[in-house]
Amino acid sequence: MRAICVDDEQLILNMIVTMCRDLPQLTEVQGFSDVNEALRWIENNPIDIAFLDIDMPEMNGINLAMNIKNISPETAIVFLTGYSDYAVEAFKVHASGYLLKPVNREKLENEVEYALSRKKSDSREFSHITVVTFGEFDIYVDGKVMNFKRAKSKELLAYLIDRRGGGVSRATAFSILWEDEIYDRSRQKHVDVIVRSLRDTLKEYGIGEILSIDKGLMRVLPEKIDCDLYRFMDGDIEIINRYRGEYMNQYSWAGTTEGFITARMSE
Repeated sequence: MRAICVDDEQLILNMIVTMCRDLPQLTEVQGFSDVNEALRWIENNPIDIAFLDIDMPEMNGINLAMNIKNISPETAIVFLTGYSDYAVEAFKVHASGYLLKPVNREKLENEVEYALSRKKSDSREFSHITVVTFGEFDIYVDGKVMNFKRAKSKELLAYLIDRRGGGVSRATAFSILWEDEIYDRSRQKHVDVIVRSLRDTLKEYGIGEILSIDKGLMRVLPEKIDCDLYRFMDGDIEIINRYRGEYMNQYSWAGTTEGFITARMSE
């Protein structure tokens, strides 16, 4: 298994590289104090795991991780941080995937083993309402996928989730669901049918509370759902490691957000 270590503090970098090279699971370890040099190296040298300092002046660890995932989606990410356990909790991430400085060998090896197990299993835990946007869009209630009577109702929900709580008018929804068509009176009624079908489906599954319609605007309530996109934006290490460069593949309009993710990776 090949690894890289990136830290702008040379002494810490040397220590981490030395510890990593002492682990039997790692066959090759490269260290970098410059993030751009690290990215250039990865482009020609596939890696399995990356140990990244969170707080670096040129590019922080989370943005660097996004860049790495864009180049090498299968790479596991482990962050190195000087923050306390309390601060790590504030990142809203799974505890594993972070190593507190100073790093000891046992914890380092545990992270390597954990990264290996996650790459092999790629297991997924479901919340009460779980939204999957990476790859194909789906929504799960207590682990079971929702079925929609109308494909456009599912697409409307996908777009509302993509807007991350932003209000969407019926006219805007129409322009997304029916590209290049005119929003006339008959189409207004068609949108009403789609909205009604969506509300009925959500109520049928007992999750009507995730949708708000007020003063002509529709929105989802992000705090009511567990969404991989939202957690990715929060720097959730589990979701960063799950991202494969694909977002809501079945919808052409989703390319805008996929581009936003790519742009964020290059910040």
